[in-house]
Amino acid sequence: MRKVALCALAFLFIGVYGKVVIASEKSQEQQTSVILADGNWDNFNKKKLDNFLLEAQNRPEHSSYAIFDFDNTTAFLDIEEAILVYQLENLRFSMTPDVFRTVIYKDIPKISFKSKYNNLENHAVNIDAVGADILDSYTWLYNNYEGFQGGLSLSEIKQTAHYKNFIVKMRYLYDAIGGSFEHRVSYPWVTYLFCGMSKDEVAKLAEDTIQWQSQQPIEKVVWQSPDSLAGQAGVVKTVWKNGFRLIPEMQDLYKKLQQAGVDVYVVSASALDVIKAIMMQEKYGFSIPASHIYAMHPLYDQEGKLTSSLDSFYPQTQGKGKTETINKFIRINYNNKGPGLVCGDSEGDQNMMSDFDDTRLVLIINRLQSPQSIIGKLSAQAVHDYKKDTAKILLQGRNENKGEFLLSQGTILSGTDKPVLLP
Repeated sequence: MRKVALCALAFLFIGVYGKVVIASEKSQEQQTSVILADGNWDNFNKKKLDNFLLEAQNRPEHSSYAIFDFDNTTAFLDIEEAILVYQLENLRFSMTPDVFRTVIYKDIPKISFKSKYNNLENHAVNIDAVGADILDSYTWLYNNYEGFQGGLSLSEIKQTAHYKNFIVKMRYLYDAIGGSFEHRVSYPWVTYLFCGMSKDEVAKLAEDTIQWQSQQPIEKVVWQSPDSLAGQAGVVKTVWKNGFRLIPEMQDLYKKLQQAGVDVYVVSASALDVIKAIMMQEKYGFSIPASHIYAMHPLYDQEGKLTSSLDSFYPQTQGKGKTETINKFIRINYNNKGPGLVCGDSEGDQNMMSDFDDTRLVLIINRLQSPQSIIGKLSAQAVHDYKKDTAKILLQGRNENKGEFLLSQGTILSGTDKPVLLP
């Protein structure tokens, strides 16, 4: 009997031990699955993020969450800036001249833009002057382009001075508004350019832009308006960056967070329907549910078309509005805890990076922000705490000539070849 009992006990022990070994091996596989691909991460940043993922995996699923900005964080460059250029080059607008007039002037102060936006004769410009020129050319295009109410093809239209005047002064106006006035003025304005479109039309516009940009070189582009249509604003010049790209390392981070049981949210200052069109689709490397996406929230008319207004129920998702969005819609689902991880790149993200005491990691994409700003000070802290176990702020560099991450905290600016750590 003793031998039988011992044999049974041995069999039981081997069986249990075998299960333990198998469970241990499975655990090892699970742990490996949430570690980030090497990519172009700074090594210290990858180590800290890997540790965050491994710890998250040992907590209950959906008990923590991460917040991501989109433009220049999840992606290289700004999606709405890219869409604006695509709209201009292809005249993808759904407004009559009268509606366009309302949109162009909406909430823009009539004072002169900052001096850096003077015309080529160094004269000051304001919204009244450049708005009049834009409307003059848009009205001509509306009456002559076959995509509106005329008969000329797009290729024929592109040979005209009105087309060149319109696209340059519109792109110039976008920069002048953004560089002269507060974000609460400039960020909504660009979303109003979708006025008259349906959600599906905005989504299609975003997808067409991504496809076009993926084939464009990463470079600076200079546009100058024609002398023949100097108008009230005079001849102006604008410089913008081409080459919008999605970032593989961020796509991987999104997926690994979700695999580790961390809920992922996007809080973006771009238009809601634009961000949804990208972040909800596997073909772009993401699978974020619609309920986890917050952005500039438009009002729709009775026919489901976007209007030139925002829904006041939702905070503007920039600056303090990002923190307000997290507090109003997200934090309440996690026992009032702040986000475990916050990722951003600009002053529009600095509030959500610093407003939650229980945030464990902050990832800053290094765009060499002003040292006087909160995000500039956070970046300096990341440099000071680099390679320390206690580091909370991570600074990730990128190469702006290639549109990709850099194995460094420093960033290589466009047209240069050496990384810079802080401005």
